Amino acid sequence: MGNSKEYPTIVVGGGIGGLATALGIAETKKYVKVLEQAPEFGEVGAGIQLAANATNVLQRFGVMDKINEIAVFPKRLVLMDAFSGEELSALDLGDVYKERYGAPYVVLHRSDLHRVLLEACQENPFIELVTNQRIVTIAEENDGVTVKAENGAVHTGNALVGADGIWSNVRKLFSDDDAVCSGYVAYRGAIPIEEVKASVNSMDDVYMWIGPDLHLVQYPVRKGELYNQVVVFKSKSYTKEIEHTENWGTPQEMDEVFAGTCDLVQKAISFISRQRRWPMYDRVPIENWTKGKITLIGDAAHPMLQYLAQGACQALEDAGYLANMLHEHGDDVEQALLEYQKERIPRTAHVQGSARTWGEIIHNTTHEGILLRDIILKKRTSQNFEFVDQFHGYNKSLIKA
Repeated sequence: MGNSKEYPTIVVGGGIGGLATALGIAETKKYVKVLEQAPEFGEVGAGIQLAANATNVLQRFGVMDKINEIAVFPKRLVLMDAFSGEELSALDLGDVYKERYGAPYVVLHRSDLHRVLLEACQENPFIELVTNQRIVTIAEENDGVTVKAENGAVHTGNALVGADGIWSNVRKLFSDDDAVCSGYVAYRGAIPIEEVKASVNSMDDVYMWIGPDLHLVQYPVRKGELYNQVVVFKSKSYTKEIEHTENWGTPQEMDEVFAGTCDLVQKAISFISRQRRWPMYDRVPIENWTKGKITLIGDAAHPMLQYLAQGACQALEDAGYLANMLHEHGDDVEQALLEYQKERIPRTAHVQGSARTWGEIIHNTTHEGILLRDIILKKRTSQNFEFVDQFHGYNKSLIKA
């Protein structure tokens, strides 16, 4: 049975990746039903960085004009030594970046990005949005897919995309793996710009202050009304036995880890919200995430550590490339999904591994490792894109089939 309004493609999960996937599928004139487990569509967290591999997809989906109204376009991405306060390296994010990759680098509040995608979905006649749908069973049957929600609702469709995040239930159809705790935690929040303006290097740049087992990221969001800060550190008290408790990565430990950092970092720590911490997880890449007419996208498929700011970017790449394969293969959904994962599995596995490696580089704890890293960083120019080309320059998912 083919796709229809009564028999749509089902997307499980209404976050950034799920909504982008819905827009991509709708681009092919196929009907989509997005099932969100929460009572309403929304996004938690603070700021988000989107490189050109993401903004190219957003341009394709027709939402960049609205994003431009609320986003910030930083001039540089700057690496700083968290202890000495010295600038180590920078990347030019201005016109030369946009010309190289075809789209800008932007930073914005996660909830703003989610709202723009949600509004685009609400306006699209091919997309239906349904809340309060905590999915408990998924089954392929009668040449389609049937899902049942905890509240008794039943949904049938011609295919299903799991976009339900790092703790995905759909992923369990393909793997019984566990999420891997890195031992790092993050504290994050967005502060009114007036409160921090006097203690920030520049409002035009994205800053990443790095040091042994720690880093701090700072940048403005919401057209400069708010200042986003993310404090990340490795907990010395973490063990597997206490992983799922609040007994590690505490605010007190944060103060201990960041003791001795420069004045600007210390000032940033004083502003950070301490009410909630985010333990940092990823998963080991899997060799298959497609079965028949079911597949995965985003963090459900390839959750990664945040060190390259590529998590949402890779979900948007997924959405674009999946749309390409649906364009190319028409009603042969199974072949489209297989071709989609054939491209996306090696690509995302590489980015997942690179995020881990970059985390080890910026968090290096040895004198020799730090010295070598800093020598290499200081030698590069701000218009040397050799390292980021492989991430920001990916365009296979950006051109319509």
